[in-house]
Amino acid sequence: MLLPYLNPDVVEAGLDEAGRGCLAGAVFAAAVVLPKDYRNERLNDSKQLSEKRRYQLREEIERDALAWAVGVVSPQEIDEINILNASFLAMHRALDQLKVRPQALLVDGNRFRPYRDLPYTTVVKGDGKYMSIAAASILAKTYRDDYMLRLHEEYPAYHWDSNKGYPAKAHREAIRRIGPSPYHRMSYNLLGDGQLELFPPEEMKG
Repeated sequence: MLLPYLNPDVVEAGLDEAGRGCLAGAVFAAAVVLPKDYRNERLNDSKQLSEKRRYQLREEIERDALAWAVGVVSPQEIDEINILNASFLAMHRALDQLKVRPQALLVDGNRFRPYRDLPYTTVVKGDGKYMSIAAASILAKTYRDDYMLRLHEEYPAYHWDSNKGYPAKAHREAIRRIGPSPYHRMSYNLLGDGQLELFPPEEMKG
């Protein structure tokens, strides 16, 4: 059973991201504020749940949360500011949209860029320890999956319906065969062969 909160005396928001390790697509982050007495034994780290269960839990989280929001940072922004900064920015964008203002933040991982003057605690593997982080992981994951399925309809050759932009074999083979799409992160090693650039810089800008 996950812990309901770290600080029982304040309004706490849990934060998590999805898509940091992907070769294509935006990075998503979610912020969730749960009620103080909230209990949901089905909540867990999104990676430990089936796809069906994640979407069932998304409905429950959105229904039960005091506030929730999702922030997005584009592939182009990722290339400009790097994925770590983009992950922080996605979390900040999610926090900007919350209808209930948190007094403290619980962040999955071991690093975070301060948001305004709010105190924060980073928790390694926090999505398996705290309900608000687990809820945020589920929202970030499912909303990003929805987004990648929409991109798959536009670019089916990369098999984003199954790999969601991660460096699966079929994904990299498609990049090698037809080159990158406008949604690929050009600052990443797309082919996994140690080559940072697939094409001359002039073509990458185009």
